[in-house]
Amino acid sequence: MQDFFLRTKKRFQIKKYLMKNYVTLVVFFLSILASNAQELDTLNNIIISSSRIELPFKENSRTIQIITAAELKKSGITNVADALQQLAGVDVRRQGINGMQADLYIRGGSFDQTLLLIDGFKVDDPQTGHHTMNLALPIEVIKRIEVIKGPAARVFGQNAFTGAVNIVTKDVEENAMIAKINGGSFGQFIGEATGTINLKESKHIVHFSKNFSEGYRHNTDFDNTNYVLKSQFNKNKLPIELFTTFSERKFGANGFYGFTNYVDQYEETQASLVGLSTVIKKGNFTWKPRIYWRRNQDLYLLIRDNPAAYRNLHITNKIAAELNGSYQSKIGITGFGIEFSKYYISSNRLGDNQRETASLFLEHRFQFLNNRIDVTPGISASYFSDFDNQIFPGLDLGIQISDKFRAYGNIGTSYRVPTYTNLYYVSPSTISNPDLNTEEAFSQEVGVKFTSKQLSISLAAFNRDADNLIDYVREDISSPWQAQNIQSVATKGYETNLEYRFFLNQLPQKFQFGYSYLDNEVKKSEANFSQYSINSMKHQFVGNYAMEWFKNFSNSVSYRYVERTSGVSYNIWDVNASYRLKAVELSLYANNIFNTEYVETGMVPMPNGNILFGLKYYFK
Repeated sequence: MQDFFLRTKKRFQIKKYLMKNYVTLVVFFLSILASNAQELDTLNNIIISSSRIELPFKENSRTIQIITAAELKKSGITNVADALQQLAGVDVRRQGINGMQADLYIRGGSFDQTLLLIDGFKVDDPQTGHHTMNLALPIEVIKRIEVIKGPAARVFGQNAFTGAVNIVTKDVEENAMIAKINGGSFGQFIGEATGTINLKESKHIVHFSKNFSEGYRHNTDFDNTNYVLKSQFNKNKLPIELFTTFSERKFGANGFYGFTNYVDQYEETQASLVGLSTVIKKGNFTWKPRIYWRRNQDLYLLIRDNPAAYRNLHITNKIAAELNGSYQSKIGITGFGIEFSKYYISSNRLGDNQRETASLFLEHRFQFLNNRIDVTPGISASYFSDFDNQIFPGLDLGIQISDKFRAYGNIGTSYRVPTYTNLYYVSPSTISNPDLNTEEAFSQEVGVKFTSKQLSISLAAFNRDADNLIDYVREDISSPWQAQNIQSVATKGYETNLEYRFFLNQLPQKFQFGYSYLDNEVKKSEANFSQYSINSMKHQFVGNYAMEWFKNFSNSVSYRYVERTSGVSYNIWDVNASYRLKAVELSLYANNIFNTEYVETGMVPMPNGNILFGLKYYFK
């Protein structure tokens, strides 16, 4: 078995020759597949809901990837963190199993530089980006996941420094109920119930799930609870949507924060979101008002059984109101928006602080040469009560070469406001720095994409020049750490993705693969000692083959290769199988089947091979 694994690992590692000739291979592959084109459903006509100007997927002039509910189901994946790991250019650095503690990075940025949205609600947390994934929803309520790469400040405002992820929830079509249980390695158990109710004047989705495990090593147990309610009222006139979710996580954090000898750390988080939204269409105007409240509570103990030794308690609240709109005229579509938000934090380490923000957004899509060329300039202006005001322009350009081929490019600036942890955190080894400035970047991207009902392929190259990046530094080994605007980093790279759908014996099959290359060049860093050295994915290869062997029996194989800038590399193989017989569905998900030893962040080892069995029952 060991010999087989070594041969497999060697065979699938990305060689220099392959990197140099990758584009040629892709084009060759495309020419072969195009000759067998069949008419299958694709993502072409999906409206990207995270933009202010709503456009079909194929007309966007940005690098956007979509994970559909069907893809999530066939993969056997049980959480959003694991799903995002299957995308080239996305780095989800996990600690523990089942996405227990996960930080989200896009194109070499930090976890503080990626924005998460749920149905357009921005769920950023002013304390720290470590909480970005606390509200990642259960798979059963997700319609699709939109991943927007590149500078997104002019679309979303602050903290969309390197990209954004928008989780779109399902619509209610009929009355139904699904019950699901999973169990497997490390004493894992997942119990879920999801119900949909479609009434005369309203419709609702209700979800509850419980997930716990004894852990894969000392002090890595967890106990998670999730509630989701999505309701639509007055659905036949002016629909008003209510969305609310609550997530509680309790977990042992062996080595998660600090040195490997911190084996008894413990953390509890509570994250919630309550939002109201609607869509109003009058003439050429479309209005989208929304209001929401986002709360996060974070309890950290250095020693699990001795809270008095060292304890952090942070409670953050965000209250926000937005009005987004668009106007269709003879000269194109104008998108605009205004938003107000207020942040509160109460913390025994960060103090009691408030922040008020206001932002204006404006963009317009011009079309020329019988709509073959589109140009979308835009700008955002933001006010902060505790930082300088910010103005960030950007431009998208698209050229529709043919019905299936599109070339595009975009340039833009982006920024990130320091978190309260950056500004005020004090510990025995850390001192605060309330004089930090915002991080800034200027980014460019060019790309081409081919989309059809059977085949999609894309290639994008990008560059980002970032200044004032925040790192924790110190003068010598005896000095405390302090956050400072110390780094200037030039990031360049490219990524490519291919997806091919076909039939084999009249059964649907799908093949996907992607590759990303990233180079981070530190242009300025005067620190003698740096706490957060850059360790991005230099090379990343992802592949997946999803197949149906016979009716109602599906199987998928996933592969990930990662080589980081530190030189460390690893290969991960996952396998999933499911079979449905009438109202019952059986599943098996095997992760890391070759027992690869690897670390995604810090010095915390990821678990060896593990298996999860599932049983799902569909009530009608």
